[in-house]
Amino acid sequence: MGILSWIILGLVAGMLAKFIMPGKDPGGFIITTILGVLGAMLGGWIGTLLGFGSVTGFNIMGLVLAIGGALLLLFAYRIIKGRRRAA
Repeated sequence: MGILSWIILGLVAGMLAKFIMPGKDPGGFIITTILGVLGAMLGGWIGTLLGFGSVTGFNIMGLVLAIGGALLLLFAYRIIKGRRRAA
């Protein structure tokens, strides 16, 4: 999958992850997009390791893996940012 496809899939995954896990996040749209792209890559990697498939194009399994990865990164990002504010 080309870089443009990763960015588009990541953007969609990031928006859907933000919809599933709403809240105020520092960074806004840019951070959500970056987390979505990285989440798509992470979801594809984890999915491949576990035998669920991979993010190789626009299909339902690829989107589910990308959203799962984006949710995981968004959750970790919120935990890390929350700790920095409390410190």
